[in-house]
Amino acid sequence: MRASLGLYRRLFAYVRPHVPALIGGGLLALVVAAAEGGVAWLVKPAMDDIFIRRDVTMLRLIPLLLLGAYIAKGAARYGQSYLMASVGERVIARLRRELYLHIQRMPLAFFASVHSGELMSRVVSDVGRLARLSSTVMVMAIRQVATIVSLLVVMISREWILTLIALAVFPFVGIAVRTIGRRLYRINRRSQEKIAELNVLLQESFAGTKIVKAFGREGHEVERFDRVNRRLLDLSLKDHRTAEITEPLMEILGAVGIVGGLWYGGHRVISGAMTPGTFFSFIAAVALLYGPVRRLSRIMNTLQQSTPSLERVFEILDTPPGIADRPGAVALADFTDRVRFEDVSFRYAGSQEPVLRDIALEIVKGEVVAFVGMSGAGKSTLMDLLPRFHDVTTGRITIDGHDVRDITQASLRALIGIVTQETFLFGDSIRYNIAYGRVGAPAEAVERAARQAHAHDFVMACPAGYDTLVGERGVRLSGGQRQRLAIARAFLKDPPILILDEATSDLDAESEFMVQQALANLMRGRTVLVIAHRLATVRSAHRIVVVHEGRIAEVGTHDALVARDGLYRRLHALQMEGVTG
Repeated sequence: MRASLGLYRRLFAYVRPHVPALIGGGLLALVVAAAEGGVAWLVKPAMDDIFIRRDVTMLRLIPLLLLGAYIAKGAARYGQSYLMASVGERVIARLRRELYLHIQRMPLAFFASVHSGELMSRVVSDVGRLARLSSTVMVMAIRQVATIVSLLVVMISREWILTLIALAVFPFVGIAVRTIGRRLYRINRRSQEKIAELNVLLQESFAGTKIVKAFGREGHEVERFDRVNRRLLDLSLKDHRTAEITEPLMEILGAVGIVGGLWYGGHRVISGAMTPGTFFSFIAAVALLYGPVRRLSRIMNTLQQSTPSLERVFEILDTPPGIADRPGAVALADFTDRVRFEDVSFRYAGSQEPVLRDIALEIVKGEVVAFVGMSGAGKSTLMDLLPRFHDVTTGRITIDGHDVRDITQASLRALIGIVTQETFLFGDSIRYNIAYGRVGAPAEAVERAARQAHAHDFVMACPAGYDTLVGERGVRLSGGQRQRLAIARAFLKDPPILILDEATSDLDAESEFMVQQALANLMRGRTVLVIAHRLATVRSAHRIVVVHEGRIAEVGTHDALVARDGLYRRLHALQMEGVTG
C-alpha cells in the first residue's frame, strides 16, 4: 500500500502544472455536491408545506428551486467532467512522451534484454490504462466525496441518531472494498504481463511471416496465440467477476442501512416525534448517499486495476539510460586528425567474460581499415563502441584527442555514417528514408544522393517515384535496392567517418556489382572502417585488422598478411578453397 502511495505521489508531479484547472474542476464539483444536497433538503418542505399544509406559495416556489438545482448540477457536472478529463489526458500524453523519450535514450544493450513487443505494451497498453485511471478517478473522486459530505450534512441536520444507524454499515463497506481491491491488483498485474506476452508473440509472428509459412508452422503459431489468449480471457473474466461484485455488495449493505433507518424513523413518525417531511428528507439523503459511495468504491477498484500499469511504466522510467552526455560535454564540429583505441576492453552487463580485450589501434583521417575474423570474434562490438552504442569497460576511445565520452552524443554520431548488412527502412516513402539522417533536405539533394548510390534509376521506375511507399522494413524492394537506399542515406548525411558492415554478402551478382560501385563512391575521401566477411572485398584497404577472440591478432596489408603464416592467411585459404570448391 505504501509503495502504491509513492507511485501516485510521483504521478501527481505530472498533475501539478494543471492545478488551476483542477481547482476550477473542484469548485464545480462542490456546486454539484451542493445541488445534490439541496435536492435532498427540499424534500422536507415539499412534503410538509405542499402536501400536508397545502401551501400554494410553496407549491410555486419549490418546483422552481428543484429545477434550478438540477440545472446548476447538470451544468457544473459537465464543466467539471471536461476540465478533469482534459487534465487527465494531458498528463497521460506527457507521461507517454517521457516514456518513449526515455526508451529512445537507452543503450543497445537494453534493447537486447527487453523485447520490442514488451516495450510496445508498456507505451500503448499500460499508459492506456492510466488514461482510464485519469478519466475515471480525476473526474469522479472530488465530486463523489463532496456529494457524500453534502448529504451527510443534510442527514445529521435532520436526525443524528438516524444518521448513525444508516452509517453503521460503512465499516463493512471499507472491508469489502479493501479485500476486492487487493484481488483486483493481483489479477491486473498478471493481465498486463500476459498482454505484453501477447504483443511479443504478435510482433514475432508478423515479422517472421515468411519463415512461419516456409516451415508450415501456422498451426503452431495459432496454438501459441490461443494459449496466451485463453489465459488472458481467464484473467479478464476474473477481473470482471471481482469488480462487478462490488456494486451488489454496496446495494445490499446500503439496503441494510436504509431498512434500519426506516424501522427507527417509522417509529419516530408514528409516535409524533418526527414529521413525515423530515423523515422522507432523511430517507432521500440516504438513498442519494449510497450512489456516491457505490461510485467511490468503483473508483477504488479502478485505482487497484491501474496500479500495476503505473508500476510497469515507472519501472522503465527508473531504469537509468546507461549512456548519457557528461556534464560539460563538448560538441565536436568536425573530424580532422585521427581515431585512437587505447587499451580498450569491453564486456556486456551481467557477463563475466569480456568480449574485447586490450584493443590498441590508431586510424588516421582518410584511411580505409578493414576488420576481419571469425564470427563472434568481436568485430561488430568494436565498431559499436565508436558511436557509443556501448561504453568501454576499460581504456578509452578518442577522436582528435577527445574521449568520446566527453563529446555530446548528437555531435559524435553526426560525424559517423553507418551502413549495415541488415538494412532497416521505415514503412514510409523512399524520399523519407533517404532524408532520414538530414531532416528537411531539399528534393535535389535527395535525388543527388540517390544518383551517387546508383539508386535513382530504379526509384524513377517505381509507381510514385521518390514518394513510393516501401512497405514495412522495405518489404516492397529487393535486397539490392534496400542497400542502395541505405547508401544514399549515408551520402546525404555526408559524414567524415564511415562504418560499413559489408552489405553485399546476400546479394545476387548484378545487385552486388551496383552496391559495390555505390560503396566505392561513398568511401572516397572518407575515413572508413569496414567489417569484412569476405576477404576478397578488402584487398584495397590501407590496413587489415584481424580480430580473434576479442583481441587484435594481426595488422597489415593484404599482401603482407597473406605472406605471413598467420590467422589471416588461414582465413584466406579457407575462403579461396570454398570459392574454387
